[in-house]
Amino acid sequence: MRRSPTAATGGGRDAKTTRRRSQDSWDVSRSPVSLVSSSGCKSSSSPSRSATTSGRNPVMIAARAIGSCFVPQAVRSEQGDFSEDFTPPFTPSRSSYGSSHGSSYTTERRRSGSSVRSMPSDTSQRKPGSMIFTMAEIHKVTKNFSPLLKIGQGGSGTVYKGQLDDGALVAVKRAKKNVYDKHLSIEFQNEIRILARVEHLNLVRFYGFLEYEDERIIIVEFVPNGTLREHLDCGRGKPLDLSARLDIAIDVAHAVTYLHMYSDHPIIHRDIKSSNILLTDNLRAKVADFGFSRFGATESDATHVSTQVKGTAGYLDPEYLRTYQLTEKSDVFSFGVLLVELLSGRRPIEPKRELKERITAKWAMKKFAEGNAIQILDPNLSPNPPTNLAVERILELVLQCLAPTRQSRPSMRRCAEILWSIRKDYRKLLFSDSFSQPSYQRNAYLNQNKEEKS
Repeated sequence: MRRSPTAATGGGRDAKTTRRRSQDSWDVSRSPVSLVSSSGCKSSSSPSRSATTSGRNPVMIAARAIGSCFVPQAVRSEQGDFSEDFTPPFTPSRSSYGSSHGSSYTTERRRSGSSVRSMPSDTSQRKPGSMIFTMAEIHKVTKNFSPLLKIGQGGSGTVYKGQLDDGALVAVKRAKKNVYDKHLSIEFQNEIRILARVEHLNLVRFYGFLEYEDERIIIVEFVPNGTLREHLDCGRGKPLDLSARLDIAIDVAHAVTYLHMYSDHPIIHRDIKSSNILLTDNLRAKVADFGFSRFGATESDATHVSTQVKGTAGYLDPEYLRTYQLTEKSDVFSFGVLLVELLSGRRPIEPKRELKERITAKWAMKKFAEGNAIQILDPNLSPNPPTNLAVERILELVLQCLAPTRQSRPSMRRCAEILWSIRKDYRKLLFSDSFSQPSYQRNAYLNQNKEEKS
């Protein structure tokens, strides 16, 4: 038996606007302190000492260390309108699910028996989550889970690259077969519930899922250009320039704003980090991995949801860690850490660096307070007046995002607006500065802008 959720009607969050759907992709490791080789990348300083945290909880240590070094910062009103140049996050039009192709995990399971299908042959034309798979099809797509097609390994399972009959490339997420681990089962169920409700250009597209005997499988869009973390480690060739990093930050801000404000039920991602940001060939970002996601409070008088602490060390909101009270502002804190990553190229926790530089966000904010913001810049980026100004303004936003209390942090919508303004001014300054460069450099810059517009 299969059925799909019905489309929501009405307007606004409380009226349950449109039913949306999304999907995710597991990062290859949930370990926050594992270091990836950065061959081909410049290093800002050589590591000096290794971390000694045996017998201590690294999640608690990292979150408290970050949270203890910031003071509240005045934040502009979150209720203000967007600037005239800011485009709100993409919101798909209202639509209803087909009666036989949707998914409702809480009531039914997809099984491997034969089924009648009546769907468009083009995968891109199908509604997210509408595809029905059998175990035989999964074996065919992954070539019996061939090790050669393995593209990721996470704490919850393994990810394989596959190809559907219509040529569409997919990522097949196979959960660990551990019937005694209730947490993995709950994480899988939670992921399906979230994916069935969201759809956005900057969220990885969801195709379908299958639960059969001891197999739990999710089929999602394959995003070909790896994770943001891989790019920051220079594991994908040419380092990202600042313009691309600003684009990625805005894409992520749009996606999380959608989750917080435009889905039919507010959703808190709870694991915003660089290894959960996937990049397309043209460097557009897609947020992935909803295993830790949680529905936010919906009652008019509710300010938070009380829940067990989950997340990744270095990104965790210290207020959430202390009170167990989860809000959308916990994602804002994680986003602030992500912005520091984008500027510095460093991981949130660098255990092999000297003590004062191990917690990257704390180190960056100290440099910013001392008036030395440009010293945190990724060595792969060249300082210049437009870049220096952009770094200063981004760190001003970071300071607000990392405020110790949620009331002092901006909304994700406000973060997106600020970043949009920073990018606009950066491009304008970069363009004017380009006229002082040799003609061949200026022409290359103009050609690049033409390509972006097309």
